[in-house]
Amino acid sequence: MPGGTEDRAKEEFLVEAQELIETLSRDLLVLDEAQKRGRSNPDTLNDLFRGVHTLKGLAGMFGFEDLGRLAHVLEDLLEDLRLGRLELDDSALDVLFEGVDDFQRLLAEARNPDEPRTVDLDAFAKRVESVGTISVKPRNILEDYDFDPHILSVLTEYEEHRLRSNLERGYTIFRFRVRLALEAIDTELGELKERCKAAAEVITYLPSMDSDGGDAIDIELLIATGAPEAELRELLDRPDGTLMPVLRKTRLSMLPGGSTRPSMGPSAAAAAVPSVAPVAEQMSLRSLTNVVRVDIRKLDYLMNVVGELGTVRSAFDRLVDKLRSHGTDRELALEAHRIQRSFDRYLGEVQEGVLDVRMVPLAQLFDKLAVIVRQIARDQDKEVQLVVKGAETEVDKLIAEDIADPLMHIIRNAVDHGIETRDDRAQQDKPETATLTINAHQKGNHVVIEVEDDGRGIDSGAVREAARRKGVLEDAQLSDMSRDEVLAVIFMPGFSTREVVTDVSGRGVGMDVVKTNINRLGGAVEVETELTVGTRFTITLPITLAIISALLFTVRGRRLSIPLSVVQEALRLDNRHVRTVEGREVLDIRGTTLPLCRVGTLFGWGDAGADGDAFVIVVVVGNRKLGLVVDELAGQQDIVIKALGRSLGNISGISGATDLGDQRLVLVLDAPTLVDEVLMGKSARLFTGGTA
Repeated sequence: MPGGTEDRAKEEFLVEAQELIETLSRDLLVLDEAQKRGRSNPDTLNDLFRGVHTLKGLAGMFGFEDLGRLAHVLEDLLEDLRLGRLELDDSALDVLFEGVDDFQRLLAEARNPDEPRTVDLDAFAKRVESVGTISVKPRNILEDYDFDPHILSVLTEYEEHRLRSNLERGYTIFRFRVRLALEAIDTELGELKERCKAAAEVITYLPSMDSDGGDAIDIELLIATGAPEAELRELLDRPDGTLMPVLRKTRLSMLPGGSTRPSMGPSAAAAAVPSVAPVAEQMSLRSLTNVVRVDIRKLDYLMNVVGELGTVRSAFDRLVDKLRSHGTDRELALEAHRIQRSFDRYLGEVQEGVLDVRMVPLAQLFDKLAVIVRQIARDQDKEVQLVVKGAETEVDKLIAEDIADPLMHIIRNAVDHGIETRDDRAQQDKPETATLTINAHQKGNHVVIEVEDDGRGIDSGAVREAARRKGVLEDAQLSDMSRDEVLAVIFMPGFSTREVVTDVSGRGVGMDVVKTNINRLGGAVEVETELTVGTRFTITLPITLAIISALLFTVRGRRLSIPLSVVQEALRLDNRHVRTVEGREVLDIRGTTLPLCRVGTLFGWGDAGADGDAFVIVVVVGNRKLGLVVDELAGQQDIVIKALGRSLGNISGISGATDLGDQRLVLVLDAPTLVDEVLMGKSARLFTGGTA
């Protein structure tokens, strides 16, 4: 097999394995929640078994022995759990979570074979052997009920286990007989099973012996439920069906005439199945799914091409304007204008389509965070309930990946620092179980993610004292800071209020990474807190960074741009309304005070507006506003931001550059960083000597 084909096959396996592992993680969270509520969840346990079994088969097919071995060990454990040989308890769940985490580690090692091995499969296999409580089986309860022997003979081991488990719980078993059209049998059976999930479990379904063939068939279902018969009838919603309970044998003797149960034996099942066409005639090569996997790098390339087409469009727009202004050939100008409008329309549709393909729901990320919350809470012996809202909110795939680590840091700090111990919560009359809420929603061209806990809150006095003790800021700076500015200190490098270093936090790293990474994405993070009530972190991010609309402006003859998504408005500067407050220029706008930043002075180019009129661009990042004073406004344009490279990539306040189509490169300002640095008073040392 050629090397390229092998590489593609390996990549396909890694992508499919990643999807399977993420599904396993979600199913485990569902199982864990059901376990906490004292409920069984056999369907999810069965889904876990099938997922691990599939992963084992794929690993064996592509030669990933370690993945296959781990899957085999977990498959044996899940088999014992789903068949009731072992009881599902916290120790078994812990091992299952550990196994899924090991899957992720092995997958990372498979992508990078040079990485050191971090999974000890022998040690894990021994832990699996030691978990779970062996289930002590009573006598076979099935013998007490009037089941047709033919039914029991065709049940799988798992179906028999589910039947027995439901009877042991005191549930009633019903036989439900209904006639279904052959052409829609799969769909109708699926709908019946889905409706039953609310209060019942479908153990099995078999064709009835009494079916008369034709284009329909009688199907009989075994259904277990603790709900009343009337509620089950309402769930099934099939007036044409017949519902009968399976009774104990001791009661059957009191019924006149005995049982009128239709038989469902294997011979009946065979007789009821209509004749079918030869296999070759009914096979189809059509795919059963409309989903196509695409490497994100291919989408990046396509997006770059679309961005370059936007640049070409801008150049063409200028050419059309020249033709119309000169008036030398009116017909040619009109034709060019028609082509321009068609090009704009189709380019807009392509751009929108590519952006839509890149969007993914935040649920993919939140599911991973839920596993982290469970692990840290158990390590710290804390009860934490995670509440997720807005998981369907979508963002660009790359933004979802880049925001994962910052969110993980916030979550870890919330559970470790924010949420109190059980004893501390009891002393404050708080519920033993803390609540950690993640809420996401779209706001214009941005996505807002809020992480809120009901813990101890952040003591601004303790933050001030820790900053003084660690030398993060000088006493003079701290004394002039407002409460919000003091709270912003937690995002500074090397800051931590914790004296004892733990495996979770307290090393002075983490929150500065949060702010740096979020700012790099063109977003902002803010913190609100109240002692003994809790803390909320609010992250504001653009939906996508691939193609953005930007506002163009000039400062001292140099053209710059800023993402339009952070611009609230632009207005002419009236110096009569400018005043100085505590050494900072501010502008009164409609009864509010707006801090000003003269961009020319910031970069060392001279004062914007010194030679005439000036404009103020009102930038909004989260809940903070800043007015950028510039010389002229130059319109807006869709742009693709390009990185500046290693030598210039770390310049604070600049996120990249873009080509406007006229062979001129324009710097793109990093609005969140500018707002942070200017309002914190650190811009003087960051931009001295700049001649961009």
